[in-house]
Amino acid sequence: MVNSNGKIGDLIFNSKETFEFYGCEFLKTEIIKHWEKLRSASKLSDHELTIAKEKLYEQIYFINQQVLNQEILLKAEKIVKDIDPDDTFFVALTLSFDGGLWTGDKNLYKGLKEKEFQEVYNTHDLWEKRKELENRD
Repeated sequence: MVNSNGKIGDLIFNSKETFEFYGCEFLKTEIIKHWEKLRSASKLSDHELTIAKEKLYEQIYFINQQVLNQEILLKAEKIVKDIDPDDTFFVALTLSFDGGLWTGDKNLYKGLKEKEFQEVYNTHDLWEKRKELENRD
């Protein structure tokens, strides 16, 4: 969100032809929760950070986690219970859309990989996946 020139920013803002990004409304709560940390790391003013947040939100389809299927939520809860229960909604969303989960959380990434959760990507993985998909065209 704070560096559109890095790999993460490039993936978010320059992958419209390759990926669609979905997130739970809970993601918005997480951004607000970490606002001071984001402001400090970015050295942006509140106004500039608000603009960056709005631009980010334009790239993501937000889904209210309340509409997620209860059965899928229970499956996701079981998958992440010993990794990080706070990630239940993100895993449930991934399962609901039969998609891939992009995370910068090393513990979540490692834990899901160990559980053979096939569609989990860190930034490097997603960068490589985009190159692979773009080269097919």
